[in-house]
Order: sequence, then structure tokens, then C-alpha cells
Amino acid sequence: MTEQLVVPEHDDASTRDRVARSILEHGPSTAADLAERLHLTPAAVRRHLTVLTDAGQLEPREQRVYGQRGRGRPAKVFVLTDAGRETFHHAYDDLAIRALRFLREAGGAQAVTAFAEHTMDEVRRRFTAEGAEYATPADALTDVLNEQGYVANLQPVASGTQLCQYHCPVSHVAREFPELCAAETRLFSELLGSHVQRIATIAHGDGVCTTHIPHPVERKKVS
Repeated sequence: MTEQLVVPEHDDASTRDRVARSILEHGPSTAADLAERLHLTPAAVRRHLTVLTDAGQLEPREQRVYGQRGRGRPAKVFVLTDAGRETFHHAYDDLAIRALRFLREAGGAQAVTAFAEHTMDEVRRRFTAEGAEYATPADALTDVLNEQGYVANLQPVASGTQLCQYHCPVSHVAREFPELCAAETRLFSELLGSHVQRIATIAHGDGVCTTHIPHPVERKKVS
């Protein structure tokens, strides 16, 4: 009779922590991504993903495919939920804050602003890659933000549209360094070709980051 290998529970918990931490560090990931990154079997990764999803720490989403799509359904990507992020006690936030304080002391406020602009490069790149697939630039930006974990949607209002972000991965850092929010707002204005206005931010204690996108101004023809 073959003995079944029993994996100690603490080893399972340690591996699940590695899976969640890898998603925290690298962003939305497929099971195949995680298996390769962590040197685990796909079956083991899927088992841990199921446990983390059932615990409310991860959420599966459809993966966006850039360029020509192959046969079959796209693989699901797994993203951390707010509850999943809370398990890390914001250790990475503390490290980022210390790093930005050092950067400000060494290079001044302009160095922090330059870093904040740099953090927006991935959003700009993805928006440029897929923007033509959407009815409006705001729709494309919303989808990119969702891929980055911001849980965003668009809400119509009388004066235009509100872009709502229900989660901010850097909110704890942005409380001390509002340059991050300012850089994001400037990028939104650039990508949408509109003067946008930030109405509320999670970093300042609001429940949702809200950006107002006004209706385009119709120019009257001069007779």
C-alpha cells in the first residue's frame, strides 16, 4: 500500500503567502505565471489559488489579450482584494514611504515628482496599446486601471462623467506624498484630452477616488 505524502499545514500557509506576495509584487497573474515564478507545479498553484479565493483574499478576472487572440478562452488572472492586501500590514507601504523620504532629502521635491510621473508609465503604455479598441478614451482608461487593481468604473453625471476608483494600491503612501495623486491626475488629463478635476481621493480619507471628466466643449460656429 502506497503511503500518501502529507504536507504540513504550516508549509501550505507559507506557500500561500508566497503566492499572494508574488501577486502583490508583480500585479495580476495567471496560474502559469505563478507556477513559473515560484517554481511550483500548476496543480499546486491552483490549489492555493482556490483557498485564497475562497478566503476572499484573491479575485479571479478575465485576462485581457493584446494583439491577435489565439484559440480558446483567455486564462484567468488573479488579483489581490482589499482583504488580501491587509494581510501584509502595509509593510511595502512603509518601505516605499521611507524610500521616498530619502529621495526627497537627497534630490528635493522635484525628484519625488519625477518618480511619481515615472510610476504612471505602465498605465500610459497599456492605454496606448489598447485605446483604439474602445468607444471612448475614458472606457479604455477604466479598463487599464482595472487591470492595475484600482477597481474602476464610469458614472454619468449632468456635467460629464465621473471616473471612480474604489481601491488605491498606493493610498497609504499617497497620504504623505500627494505627488502620486497629482501625477495620476495629470496623466488622466493627457490621455483623455480634457481638463479633468480630482474631486475626492482615498488617500485623503474619502471612500472613493473620484475624477470629474467634463463634457467636451462645443464650439459655436462664427457666422
